[in-house]
Amino acid sequence: MDQAIAQELTLTQTLEKLFAIELSAQEARQLAGRFRFANIPSGLTLDAFDVDYASGIDRNLLHELGTCRFIHNATNVLLVGPPGAGKTHIAAGLGHAAVTAGYRVYFTTAADLAARCHRAAIEGKWSTMMRFFAGPSLLIIDELGYLPLPAEAASALFQVINQRYLKTSIILTTNRPVGAWGEILGDTTVAAAMLDRLLHRSVVITLDGPSYRLRHHTDQADELRRATTGINIR
Repeated sequence: MDQAIAQELTLTQTLEKLFAIELSAQEARQLAGRFRFANIPSGLTLDAFDVDYASGIDRNLLHELGTCRFIHNATNVLLVGPPGAGKTHIAAGLGHAAVTAGYRVYFTTAADLAARCHRAAIEGKWSTMMRFFAGPSLLIIDELGYLPLPAEAASALFQVINQRYLKTSIILTTNRPVGAWGEILGDTTVAAAMLDRLLHRSVVITLDGPSYRLRHHTDQADELRRATTGINIR
C-alpha cells in the first residue's frame, strides 16, 4: 500500500500488481514441486551439455527436442551408446526443459523401475504402481542394460511401456544396441514387442566417441602434460 500511494496508483493498478505477485509466487511453487517430483539429477541441463565434444548428436536435433514438441506428439527418444557418451546428461537435460515448460516428468533407472514394480506386486499394489508410471507426461528410464535384471523385470518394463504407448513420451538410455535387447531382458518375444511400441513413433540417437564424463580429466591431464614438458623432475 505504501508503494501504491507513493506511485499514485489507482485501486485497479494496485490490485493488478498484487495479483501478479501472487501468480508469480504460485508458478514458482508449482515449478519447485514439479522438480521435486521429477527426481532429475541436478546440474544436468541442455545448456551445460558440450555438444561439440559429444559424437553422434546433431545440434539442430537437440535444439528441436529441447522445445519439448516431441512430448506433445507422444514421441519417444532412444539414446544409445557406450558408457560416458552423454546419454544420461541429454536425457536429464530434456527432462529439465520439460519440467520448466510445465510438463510432469519422472526420472528413474531401469533397475529401480523393475525393483519398485516387483515390490508392488508382492505388496498387492501393482495397479497403483502402474498408474504411477503411467501418469507423467514424460517418463525417463535410464541405464537399460547396465545391470542384470531379474526375470520379472522384462514383463514389468513392457507393461509400463505398453500402457504409455501413443499416449505419453518415454526417453530411454541404453548402452546396448536394440538388437541385443532380447539378451538384456532374457526374453526375445517381450523385447520385440517392447521395441515395436518404442520405435513406432520415436527419435533414435546413437552416441559414440570418448567418455563425456572423463573429458575434464583428459583436459586436466593434457594441461599438466604441457606444463611439465621440458621440466626435469629429480
